Parts: sequence; structure tokens; C-alpha cells
Amino acid sequence: MQIIVNGRPHDVDAEPDMPLLWLLRDELGLHGTRYGCGIAACGACTVHLDGEAVPSCQIAVGDVGDARITTIEGLGQPDAPHPVQQAWIEEQVAQCGYCQSGQIMQAASLLARTPDPTDAQIDDAMSGNLCRCASYPRIRAAIRRAAAAGGV
Repeated sequence: MQIIVNGRPHDVDAEPDMPLLWLLRDELGLHGTRYGCGIAACGACTVHLDGEAVPSCQIAVGDVGDARITTIEGLGQPDAPHPVQQAWIEEQVAQCGYCQSGQIMQAASLLARTPDPTDAQIDDAMSGNLCRCASYPRIRAAIRRAAAAGGV
């Protein structure tokens, strides 16, 4: 089958029930998407499927179809980071960093559909993304900063 990841088509030979997470990491070498829990409870594996944040551990490769997949590697580039990535840097959000790719992908999806979210909307949207370092105040500050900068 063919899937589109980060704007590029990839011919893949995978079982249709394989979780998208494993295809991205093991077959395509995109290690920014992290394995956290395997049951969609932590958000570490969050990617965009046609712009919508989804847990890649729960999406079967066979269910992707023609949808466009964006991983953290496709969100921005080192010389042109996405506004959320830039805000993450400026607010010094990351501590251990393990959850950050999923947090950033969730935040970017939030800002794409809600350009100027309230704190309650941020908290609601980010509630499925866990950070064991508890950098939640910095996460919220970075989302507010990205929103002020245009967000998308």
C-alpha cells in the first residue's frame, strides 16, 4: 500500500492491522513519534491524520487510506520551526523531552482549529497528553505564545 507521510508518498509492505506508530518508527525510521503506553492514554505517539491529532498507537495502517500523516519531523524544520516548536524553545518547555513531540503535535492541531484558545480550551485539548515532569504551566505558556504569534 502507499501512504503519505510528511508530504511524501511511501510504498509500504505492512500488515493492515499494524499500528501506525510501528510503521512510522520501525519501517520509515521516524523516531520522533514515541511509544508511551500503547493504549492511547498518554499522547506520546500523537501525529496528525489530515490535520487532526490522533494517537498513532491506535490507528491501524490499513485504516489510514489516503489520509495525509504528519509527524513531528514534518511539522517544521530546524531552520524554519513551526510556531509551536518555536514557542516551546522560547518557553523552555522540555525537561526530559519524552512527551514533547506528542505535546507539540496536539498543540499545533489545537491552534489550527482554535487560533486563540482560552486556558480552559488548552487544558481540555491537552488533557490526553501526559508529562511526567509536570511542565504543564510552561506548555500552556508556549501555546499562548504560539497563538499570539499566529499559531499555524
